[in-house]
Amino acid sequence: MHIEITRPEVEALIERRLRTGAFANPEDVIFDALRSSEPATKSAAGGALTGRNLVEVCAMVQGLADDLDLSRNQSGARPVDLG
Repeated sequence: MHIEITRPEVEALIERRLRTGAFANPEDVIFDALRSSEPATKSAAGGALTGRNLVEVCAMVQGLADDLDLSRNQSGARPVDLG
């Protein structure tokens, strides 16, 4: 089977997942996405079970927010009228 990715946003998502180091190649990224989209079974508490442990979940999201600037903008201070 040959699959061609034609949408740039899909290719960008795959590249971001590869940069996390959690996947060896694009096929692993696609396999994981397909596996995680299968209907989940319900736990006794009513939550969805995906069969992943915390280490796997953390590895999947590692590095996805590295490009965000979460520093505070000091120039946006508002005057406060205390009188």
